[in-house]
Amino acid sequence: MIRSMTGFGSASTEVDGVQYAVELRSVNNKFFKATIRIPESLQSLESEFESMLSKRFSRGSITLLVEFADKAGSITGRINEPVVNSYIDQLRKVVADRAGQDPGSDESLVLDVTRILELPGSLVTDLDDSIIDRARGVFTDLVGQAADKLESMREREGRDLHELLGDFGDSIGGRLAVIAERAPSVVEQYQGRLQSRINELLSELGGTVSEADLIREVAIFAERSDIAEEISRLQGHLNQFKEIIDNDNGQPSGRTLDFLSQEMLREANTIASKSADVEISREIVEIKGSIDRIKEQAQNVE
Repeated sequence: MIRSMTGFGSASTEVDGVQYAVELRSVNNKFFKATIRIPESLQSLESEFESMLSKRFSRGSITLLVEFADKAGSITGRINEPVVNSYIDQLRKVVADRAGQDPGSDESLVLDVTRILELPGSLVTDLDDSIIDRARGVFTDLVGQAADKLESMREREGRDLHELLGDFGDSIGGRLAVIAERAPSVVEQYQGRLQSRINELLSELGGTVSEADLIREVAIFAERSDIAEEISRLQGHLNQFKEIIDNDNGQPSGRTLDFLSQEMLREANTIASKSADVEISREIVEIKGSIDRIKEQAQNVE
């Protein structure tokens, strides 16, 4: 069954006073792309999380948000003095420039230290290997749980996509059957119209036309407007389309559907250019509309 590329999943737990939480969000992308937002103290785990996600999902832009909070105060942080001093120097310069004062003047800036410590990189948490190993185990489990929920949501949305794509396929199949049934009669109708027109003109001029010349002209028209091969190829593409959306092998199919819709549109355009029949043209317009909808929805399929 096909899967969507959009979804959400989350998981959290608390171990020894430390709160662990992860969120996974997924949106459309032609390829797999992972964005990991993780506390600086756990940066060493980023590549492991990306590897986990790449094994679970083949397409989609996936964002993983990792949160790590020590409620019990068992993990202490330290002030990153170079970073804090840099913030202070920059703030002093900005305020001094506005007031026309010396940047080193104590009167040039009133500092709120607590706010400065909230700025990125001001506080550093040095985690020892045992804490990182414990976090690795907890987060590995949580990412797995969130990925399960994300995958489940993508599968639910995939079922809706399957129904929608199936309706488009049925519409194309029904209209293609109408075209296949009508196509042979187009040549006969052309022959009748041609015969009537020639007879009308010749009656005015008092001339005649041989049966062989008439047959040759009809044969040329029949060859030029023959759409049997295009109908057969489009039907073959449609059969493959149904096989893909009904397949339960769990393999990604979005790119294949996108390519297949282009091939279907190519055959539909050829039929439209070769056929001069109004009824067939009307059916082709509707078929092309359904193919465009398939191509549009294929962008949502993993």
